Amino acid sequence: MNTAAYRSNIRKLIFMSVLVAAAAAAYMLTDVNFGNEKLFHYAMKIRTPKLIVMLITAFAIGGASIVFQSIISNTIVTPCLLGMNSLYTLIHTAVVFFAGSGSILAVNANAAFAVDLILMSITATVIYSYLFKKTNHNVLYVLLIGTVLTSFFSSIQNTLTRVMDPNEYDSLLATLVASFSNVNSEIILFSLIVLAAVIFVLRKDLALLNVLTLGKNQAINLGVDYDSSIRRLLLGVTICIAVATAMVGPISFLGLIIANLSRQLLKTYRHSQLIFGSALFGMIVLVGGQLIVERVFTYAIPVSVFITVGGGLYFLYLLLTNRRI
Repeated sequence: MNTAAYRSNIRKLIFMSVLVAAAAAAYMLTDVNFGNEKLFHYAMKIRTPKLIVMLITAFAIGGASIVFQSIISNTIVTPCLLGMNSLYTLIHTAVVFFAGSGSILAVNANAAFAVDLILMSITATVIYSYLFKKTNHNVLYVLLIGTVLTSFFSSIQNTLTRVMDPNEYDSLLATLVASFSNVNSEIILFSLIVLAAVIFVLRKDLALLNVLTLGKNQAINLGVDYDSSIRRLLLGVTICIAVATAMVGPISFLGLIIANLSRQLLKTYRHSQLIFGSALFGMIVLVGGQLIVERVFTYAIPVSVFITVGGGLYFLYLLLTNRRI
């Protein structure tokens, strides 16, 4: 990549960072009573955790989506194919079905987050470490396993909801849709620690992404332990998606949208720029979308609905235009 293109991408990323700051400022300051100190502090207390969670979610999903697409060598797949979204809905459905909507696992947000993260991390470790070895390090087989597990988890979840008490089902529905309207500020620090640990452990593998995308044979010829790096990156992707899903719920198409927008805008193979661009796009989409949800639709429609509809249309566009970004 030449110097002119590199500098152009840097300017684009700076401009996107300014847009993120503008969206964040608009979200924090719109309809705020500056004349009343108590009301101002109350508004900041409510909005600050939401904003932080949106930024963390965008970073986790944006980065994981770019890494996942590079590993699979396909730009129209998303980490939701790994089955974490379906596992999330199954966990919450099983908790309400077996323990009841009044149990501590259903009522206590910290306990629910811990259960989600632990179960999804264990599942990820088993699937993308043990089974990766069993399939002779074939990434496509692992992807197929994730797709099958998605259908398996969904089938069990649908069965439980069919025989569930209608009142319990009503209380369950609110937890199965991604929403930033009522976030738990106590899990923010723990989420940051988990993501920081993943980045630290995978720092060497992330630095090799540009080489890994050249293909297995080329990477091995350049001295890279290809299979081990791919296995660790898959596990890291799954943990990042698990953290984001456990925080706010499943957002299926967000990764597809922001990862491909980043590739289209930057047109580079430098993963440091692509990951940063994808995260910034995610922040713009989530913060701007939540601002519209709260100020225009008055919480009537969660932002995940708009993302799902827009993501579905964008996915069809990518298929019809047969883009290889």
